This record gives sequence, structure tokens and C-alpha cells, in this order.
Amino acid sequence: MWGQGGVSALVVSLLLSTCTVAIEVPQDPKILQEMMQPPTIVKQSVKNYIVDPRDNILIECEAKGNPQPDFSWRRNGKFFNIGKDPRVSMRKRSGTLEISFRSGERPEDYEGEYQCFANNNLGVALSHKIQLHVSKAPLWPKEQPKPVSVTEGSPLVLPCNPPPGLPPPTTFWMSSTMTSIEQDQRVSMGLSGDLYFSHVLSRDAQTDYSCNARFLFTIQQKNPFTLRVHTTEGYNETSYNISAPSGGRAIPESTPSFLSPLGTESSKTVLRDQQLLLECIAAGRPTPTISWFKKGGELPENKATLENFNKTLRVSGVSEEDAGEYVCMATNRLGSIRHAISVQVKAAPYWLDKPTNLVLAPDENGRLVCRANGNPKPTIQWLVNGLPLNSSLPSHGRQLLGDTILFRSVQMGSSAVYQCNASNQHGYLLANAFLNVLDMPPRMLGPKNQVIKVIVNNRTFLDCPFFGSPLPELRWFKNGQGSGLDGGHYRVYINGTLEIKRTRAEDEGTYTCVANSILGTAENQVQLQVKEPTRIVRAPEHQSAVRGSTVRLDCKVKADPSLALSVSWSKDDAPLHLGWRFRKDEDSLTISDVQEGDEGTYTCTAWTSIDRDEASGRVTVLEQASLHPSVSSALPPERPDAPTDLELSDPAARSVRLTWIPGNDHRSPITEFLVQFEEDQWEPGVWRDLSSYPGDHNSVILQLSPFINYHFRVIAINGVGRSEPSLPSLPYKTSGAAPDVIPRGLRGWGSSKDNMEISWEPLSDLERNGPDLHYSVWWRRSDSSDDWTNVTTEASRYVVTNTPTYIPYDVKVQALNRFGHGPESNVVVGYSGEDVPDSPPTNLRVSKVDSTRVHLHWTPVDMSSVHGHFKEYKLYFWRESSLVPGLAVSQEKLTKGFYSTAAEPSAVLLDLVPFSHYHMYMVVANSRYEGPPSNTVRFSTKEGVPDAPQYFRVKRKGLDTLLLEWDKPEEPNGILIGYQLKYQAVNGSSRGGRPLLETFLPNVTDFTLRLPERAARYKLYLSARTQVGSGEVLAEDVALFTNEDEFTDDTGLGNKTVKKFPAKQSPVTVPDLIPGAKYDLRVYSHELTGVSSGVLSFKTKPAYMDQVDIATQGWFIGLMCAMALLILILLIVCFIKRSRGGKYPGGGWIAAFTKRMVRDKKDLPLDPVDQKDQDGSFDYQNGHIRNENDNSSDEDNKPLQGSQTSLDGNVKESDDSLVDYNEGGDGQFNEDGSFIGQYTVRKDKDETEGNESSEATSPVNAIYSLA
Repeated sequence: MWGQGGVSALVVSLLLSTCTVAIEVPQDPKILQEMMQPPTIVKQSVKNYIVDPRDNILIECEAKGNPQPDFSWRRNGKFFNIGKDPRVSMRKRSGTLEISFRSGERPEDYEGEYQCFANNNLGVALSHKIQLHVSKAPLWPKEQPKPVSVTEGSPLVLPCNPPPGLPPPTTFWMSSTMTSIEQDQRVSMGLSGDLYFSHVLSRDAQTDYSCNARFLFTIQQKNPFTLRVHTTEGYNETSYNISAPSGGRAIPESTPSFLSPLGTESSKTVLRDQQLLLECIAAGRPTPTISWFKKGGELPENKATLENFNKTLRVSGVSEEDAGEYVCMATNRLGSIRHAISVQVKAAPYWLDKPTNLVLAPDENGRLVCRANGNPKPTIQWLVNGLPLNSSLPSHGRQLLGDTILFRSVQMGSSAVYQCNASNQHGYLLANAFLNVLDMPPRMLGPKNQVIKVIVNNRTFLDCPFFGSPLPELRWFKNGQGSGLDGGHYRVYINGTLEIKRTRAEDEGTYTCVANSILGTAENQVQLQVKEPTRIVRAPEHQSAVRGSTVRLDCKVKADPSLALSVSWSKDDAPLHLGWRFRKDEDSLTISDVQEGDEGTYTCTAWTSIDRDEASGRVTVLEQASLHPSVSSALPPERPDAPTDLELSDPAARSVRLTWIPGNDHRSPITEFLVQFEEDQWEPGVWRDLSSYPGDHNSVILQLSPFINYHFRVIAINGVGRSEPSLPSLPYKTSGAAPDVIPRGLRGWGSSKDNMEISWEPLSDLERNGPDLHYSVWWRRSDSSDDWTNVTTEASRYVVTNTPTYIPYDVKVQALNRFGHGPESNVVVGYSGEDVPDSPPTNLRVSKVDSTRVHLHWTPVDMSSVHGHFKEYKLYFWRESSLVPGLAVSQEKLTKGFYSTAAEPSAVLLDLVPFSHYHMYMVVANSRYEGPPSNTVRFSTKEGVPDAPQYFRVKRKGLDTLLLEWDKPEEPNGILIGYQLKYQAVNGSSRGGRPLLETFLPNVTDFTLRLPERAARYKLYLSARTQVGSGEVLAEDVALFTNEDEFTDDTGLGNKTVKKFPAKQSPVTVPDLIPGAKYDLRVYSHELTGVSSGVLSFKTKPAYMDQVDIATQGWFIGLMCAMALLILILLIVCFIKRSRGGKYPGGGWIAAFTKRMVRDKKDLPLDPVDQKDQDGSFDYQNGHIRNENDNSSDEDNKPLQGSQTSLDGNVKESDDSLVDYNEGGDGQFNEDGSFIGQYTVRKDKDETEGNESSEATSPVNAIYSLA
């Protein structure tokens, strides 16, 4: 029998290992609106539902689903026909019942058990059973209590016995005058409601006693008790003491005895998670005191409280470890007694593993698990759509194994709602969990085309939320190129988020996430912009200022210019209000007329939309310097002195008080004290920070760790900096304790096929809390109820040997030392080691072979043969040869992984080389090993378009002739049938004209091309061709006249138009230079950048160059028209002046006027003006430049200043004076010294003077004459 059970458990484990991770449906409104979903109960009334009989009854039941669920009810296990009862109605789009009553009708008629059913075409969900009760408040029984007689000093119990109600009432005692009965250690009310007197005094008869019961909606009072107390001796006026409780009489004393509970032993049963109430009330005089303890341990910490003068022990949130024997002890000076209460903890069912909704894609596997515990252990029952699972129709691929339902290769139509019922004698649990088989193509959930701005060198996350069923495979691409991003400084998370571990400037660009499944593809883009950080490069410094002076605090900020920058100031963490005294400019804050209130810490904060930076400086205000300033007031602030006189006091297990005397603050207030410690056991000489305290503290309580020998020191901090450390304190050693830290990093994994290595992080030295640190390790198989196996070790790892292959284990660990055990860790599931898979995939085959892709099909392996965690099916494939004759290929083996648990898996292999023979085989892989290979498959890809030619060079042979050279493609991808050349004239970035086409045979690799237009730029496109079509294109630009490019590399010639010419040996001829152009020539080495000649400049000889006809250019035609128009205007002016005559006709007056102005400025004579020719023009022959044949000297021929030379060479007085042209006698100048305005026509001259007298025309008149 044991052997069969072991095999069954192994089968369950292997079956569970084949289950895939369920699909998690995002809470996206669009997806939830479109997705079909079985019903789910979202709101229901409580199990025990007590209602007020005065109100209408409302029984809640709300559910969601798609389609919207319908609702029905069962009452007391039978169908409840709501339509036949006029008092009952159901809310629209809800299952909530409303039961209405009129006066005189009985709500009690509707008491009973109710259960709600919500159903749609995908399944039925159930509410728990709702027990409906109507609240009851019965009356006290009619009785007249007799007077109670008792002897003074005797105990007394006044019974309450309230009538049973629903819910049970709460009781309290009052007098008939509605005065509360004062309670103390002697008189108190018990849990039953009875009133207990440990001993009666005569004053207790001064009032009556009435028990009151508070029900849910009313309070009822019992008829009062009258108390008569008999005393043992009469009053003696001489000995009577009114202040004594007994008036000075001698009342006999008695030893303690229990009034409740009776006897020496009793028992009590309590349910888990409820509260435990234990009571001990004792009689005796003097009044006994009550104390509690638990045998074999202490009272539950943080859960146990003492109430009612220690007579009641309350333990909240009871758990199994609270069971045991509790003892109460009553003590007075005459003796003590004990009562033992045995407490048993039972448990209604509670969840260990509550079933949750399961969403799967077709052909996937899954499971629903329902695990509950209780005392006694609950029974588990599964239902489907409200019916017992064993009575429902059998479903293909569904198997019930204990508390687990397994689903294999689910199909559309398998959706249903499953119920798990866990019950024992103390209660039950009911949970709904649906199986929803979902078929949905991939879709993106996030916003489209987001722009993300990040700071350089920061960690960046690009989100790409997606969904689909089956779960799509997500890949990231940058700028639409290359293979998927994963690895290096990229990491792709399972939820689609791409992490860039350290963002650099070159990471900027467009990132595309693509989700792909067999149902389709969806993609989204994220635009990443990398920005420079915001940094304060010149921060405010600590300053001291005299009152009334001006302070300037710097804050120079450097930020990314594309981001909006904001800068603000605050003082002592409060916003700073700017005004006439506080002025902020771009790089600083200026404080004018500094006052005492301006002292404080000023913080400059600079921020953009994506980051921020801040820096602070403190301003200390000093008093105004006096006539005899002290030395200290003139000194700048300094670091404080070290604290002194460290003293330890108030020692405790884990704390001690440290007191010190602060040192001199040196004109800058101390803002903080830092307490450091050194422990001399593990790391002597190393001081660590313990805690910091405000600057106005000098006595603090330090929280310490156990079993550490401490030394303390204190450092003072002010606005200038830190002080030197104080001298160390005296040593202080804390007592040891059990560890209070749970070891971290617990995991279980197999290093070989028959073991499991359990490891964790060891506790640090300060976490040991005592000597002899060990670790207790527990483990047991997760799929069985075996007891835990436990070992204790000093190491931080333990290897469990002789384990089955890849079995889940529950693992936990606990630290312990000489003082006890620490807390246990949470249970972690680990796995034993994996083994080599022993079965290969079979029937590997291909279909739909294309030029670059092929569809794969295979028969999957039995998951039990994987012997570990199924990772993937790994395909090995390699290119055996090319179908192109003579083409050598690389036969490197490539791999591709496919994850699929479908019954008939398939996949698509991409990125194959066309026109090639391929071989492939497949293996199955777990996390450590690969299994044996499948059958080898051979196939050939179809012919495709070729790759681009290996290179494409363009050289200019003449002004309109190009030499084109290329080489065949590295991968022809088929049989080449030739090459195709397209070329087209371009204008800037736009194309112009019709593209021209040339084709070549496959053996042609050069061609001389004659350009149709010499003055145009051209774009050339070259591609190779197969029967399938043209392949990838290589493009080249052809510049005007010669091959030019912008060259900015290490030649040292700067950003110029540069021509590179390879030179292997001297001499060389540099071809294709432009005639009449200047050149700089330098010889340099590509390999050795430091090797270079000097720069030689030269100019080529001019030569005829067939250039563009200038006569056809627009700018030249416009210039010629403007010159013609100017000449025409000058001719018109000359014609008008000639027809009028004048002193300086035509253009001559301009020259004469200019010479007169020059003469006046430089004090030189004007050249003589000859008389007019017969055509009325002036002859300037005497104004020519003298040459070497002239016999007379310059001095002999100079005319006198202010005179002119006549035709015969005689000098005479000039008749062309300003006076002659003035209307008055003397010539007048303007205020600025000019005479243009006064140069008018002479009116008093008669015309008898002949040719020497004529009307003079001023420049202004000459201009006016043009009109």
C-alpha cells in the first residue's frame, strides 16, 4: 500500500509540473468589455445575517461577468420563486432581494437559509449560504425577587440570567434610581452578567441592585434585589469609626475561595482567530488579588490583556500555540488557591491555498488548487457550475486529484465556474474560481507614440504593456533596425518593460515593441530623448554678515537647453517670499539690509520636468561692529569643538542613556549631533554611525543590539562642518538574546539530479545577538503531508541528498544561538536537481518553405521525460551549401528556442538565406540539460532577391563622363541575371526629371556613363537581379564637376571640400583638378595619425571650361537693365542743362562744385576752367596730370588762391564769389557753416558783362531742374 501511495504522489507531482502559468488579464476597460468572462460574485450578505424587524429585509448578491449574469435564489435548499411572492422583488441588473412589509406582517416568516446563483452562458457562480435571522428582544420573566439576607463578611452572588436574545444582550448593573453600581476588586460583574461580592459590607445594603440587558434596539431592566446585611456586633459610639469600611467593627477574615469557576479545574474550547476569555472571581477577606500564568510558557505576548481588576484574561486572535493550561491564583494574607483551566483550540476551516480564477489559451494546461486547514481537518468538495463534480458530465482533459483539478489541452467551450467547499463541524468555506478559455490576438494597452525624456547615465524603463491569448512573445527594436534588444545594457522583463541599465546619448531614438503570437502582431513606439542633468555648478556657501550689510548667495545652474528650467529659493525649508530686500537674478540671491530674522539656511532648488537639484548655504547674522569690536565678533565662524564628558546611565537590556557636554560652536550654531559606535569583537577600530539627533539635544537613549561590547563617541555639526570626534565613552556591553532576524535569500535548488541545495544569507555580526550561532533548516515534499525533516548547521547552506529528480519541496530556516531560537522564515518552494531529458521530439517536419522562412511541426515529448523544468524546444540548424554553383558558405550551427506546450506544436523559423540547402534537428531542454536529438530534416529554400553589390564606386573621367565600378553581391540568393542602374538628376534634396535606366549582364562590373546634363547633380542607384527581382540598392551622389564630399576626419584640413587620393609611393599624379583653383596639399598616414607632412599651397593654371552661359542668368539681365536706366536718366539731365545753359552745364556743375568744396577744405586752388566750347561744354584740359615733358614747374603754374586763370594764362580776381550770388551785400553762412542754402541766383547783376556774367545754378536748383 505504501508503494502505491508513493507512485501516486509522484504521478501528481509530474502532472503538476506540466502546468503552464495562467494568463493574467489586465484591468483595461476595453479588454474587459470585449472579453467573455464567466460570472464572479463581488458582493453578498454575511453568513449569519440578523435584520431589524422594523425595517424591510435586504439580502445582497452582486456579480459581474460578460455577458451580464442572470440571478436566481434557493431558500432552505429549494428554488425560491420570487415572482409568486408580492412582497419580494429583485433589483435590476442585480441579484439583491428586497422583502417589504406592511404593518402587522411577520418578518419571522422569511427566516431561513438563502443562496444566490449568478449564471451566464459560460458558467454559474454561487454565493455562500446566508442564514437570515430576525432580531429578538424577549422580556424578563415576571418575578419579584425576595430580599437577600447575608452576614457581613460573607461572599455573595446576585444572579442576572437575562432572557436569551438575538444577538445576545450585553448586561450592566444599576440601582432603581438609575445610578451605576460602582465596581472594584471586591464588587464586580462576571462574564455571565452576575454581580459578585468577594465579601459583603454593611454599606452594601444602602442601595438596591437591578440587572439591565441591552439588546440591539432596546434596554430592559430586571426587578431590583434588596440586600439586608447582618452584622455580628452592635454599634459602639465610642469605638465607631465612620472612615473604616466596617465602621470599626471586627469582621472575621477568611481565606480565598473561588466563586467562578468552581473547583480546582475546568476546561474551555475556543475557535482559531476568535478571542479567548478566561475568568477567575474569588471570595475572601481581605479581598484576594488575582494573578495569571501559563504552564510551560509565558502568556501570549502582544495578545493577552488583563481586565476587570485582573479577574478576566483576554487573548485576542487565538492560534494553535495558545492552547494549553492556564492557571489563575487568588491570594490574600491568609493564603492562596489556584484554578487550572485547560484550553483547547479548535478551528473552523481556513485557507491555505484559495483557488483563483484561471485564464488559459486553447491547448494550454493549468490547474485549480483548493487547500484548507482546520481542527478537525476539513473535507474538500469540488463543484462545477453549482453541481458536484462527480455528478457532472465528464470533461476531456480534466482530472481531479485530491484537492487539485488538472486541465490539459483546454479547448474553446471548456469555460466554467468551479466551487470549492471546505467544511468541518465548526464551519465551512466556499470559493468560486472560473476557468476561462480565451482566444484573443495581441494588442497594445499603453498610449501610442509616447515621448520619454530621461537623464543621461540614469537607469531607464520603457513600458510596453500588452496582452493576448495565447500570451504573445514581445521583442524590442531600436530605430526599426537590427535584431531584438536583450542583453548587454538592455534587459526585457516579462511584462514587456525594456530596461536600459545606464542610458547614454547614443541610446536616444525610436524604440518599437512588437508583440507576436499565432493570432497576429501588434506594435507600439516610444520616442526616447536623452537629456543632460540639471546641476548646480556653483552652490551657495555658508556666510556670516554684519546686520545691515548685503549678502549674495550664488546658485549657478547648468541644465539641458531643451528643457524649461525653474529656480526657486527657500529659507529653513519654507518658501522664500521675494521683495525689495530679497532679489533673485539668474545666478544668485541678494539679501539687502540683513536683519537678525534673516539668519537661517537658504536652499536653492533648480528643476526641470524630469529632474531636480538643490544646494544649501547658511547665513549667520552678526551684531553691528562697535568702536572697540571684540576679536571674536570679527572672526569668521568655524567648526565646533568636540563634545566632552560622555556619560552612560539608565542601562537596559537593549538601550542605554548617553549624555555629553557640547563644545564651543565658534559663532555657528550646532545643528546636529552624530553618535558613532565601535564594537571590539568583530571589527575593532571601525567606527560606524549609530544615529543622529538635533543640535539642542545632549542626552539621548540609544537603541542597541544584544551581545555587543559598545564604545560610543559624539561628533558635533554646524554650518561650517563637523567637529573632531569626542573621546570614547566607557565600554557598555549588552546582554545576549535569541536572534530576532530571519535569514534572508532562502532558496532551494538542485546542483545534481539527486540532491537539493538549501542556501541563505548568513546573519551579520551585529545580528547574531549571542554566541554559538547556528541555523535550523526544515524541508518536506510540497506534494505530501509528511512531517518536516530538520537539521542544525553552522554553515549558510545544506545539501539534501538522495532526492527524486525535480520534486518541489517546502523549505524554511531559523537562526538560533545560545540564548534561544529566532523567528522562522516563510515557507519557500525549492526544487531538487534536474536530469537529462530522455526523450527526443519526434516527427520533425517542415512545410510552407519560402526563400527566408519555413514552418516547423513536431510531436512533443511527454513532460515527465523532461526530468526538470521545461524550458524550450531548441532547434539546431545550419546551412549545408548554396544552390549557386561554386559559392562557399559557412556551416556554423545556429540555434532557435521555441516554448510551446500545445498538443500539436508548430513554429516559424525566420531569417534563412535564400537558395540554400539546410539541415536541422530539435532537442527538448530543461534549465540545465538538453535531451537527445530528433530526426534530421533537410530542405532547400527558394530563390530570392540578391543582396546589394559589395561596393559601388563612382569616378569622374570628364566633365560629363563617369566611370562606375562594382562587385557582385556576397550573397546572390539565386542565379544572377544581371544588374540594373537607375540615375536621375536631383536639385538639393528633391528629385527632378525622369529616371533613366541601364541594365548589364551578370559578368559586367564596370561601366562608363555619359551624363545628359553637365551642370546637374545626379543620384545613382545600382542593384543586382535574379529571376525573382531586383535586390538591395546601393546609392551614390554625383557632385558638380568632380567627386566632392564634406571631409571632417583626422587629415587636419578642417571642414573643407577635400579630395582624397591614395598614394603608395612617390611621385604621384593628382588627377581631376579644377583649372584656375587654389589647393592645399598634404600627405598623411591613415594608420599612423601622427605622421603627416606640412601643407603645400598651389594654384592650377586657368583653362577654358564649358560653363553656364551668363547671358541667360536672371541676375545678369536685371543688372544690365538697371545700368541702362541710369544712363538714360543722366542723358536726360544733360539734355535739359544744355538747353538752358548755365555756369556748369550738364554734369560739369557737379565737378566744379566738388572742386570748390575740396579747395575750401584743403586750402588748395581749383583747376582753371576753360571757356565753353561751341557746344556749350567746359574744357578741363588744363586740369590734366603733368608729365616729364612739361618745362614749367608746378609752382610756376599754380594760380593764386581766390583767383582763376584766364585763357591767356593771366591771373585775375575771381568773379565767381559767394558775394555775387547773395541777395545782400555780404555772403551769409548757415549756423552749421554751410552755404548750400545761400547759393542762389544773382539778381542785381546786369547782363552787360557778357560771357563772364551768367545765371549761376546751385546744386539744389540743378536737382529741382530735373522736374
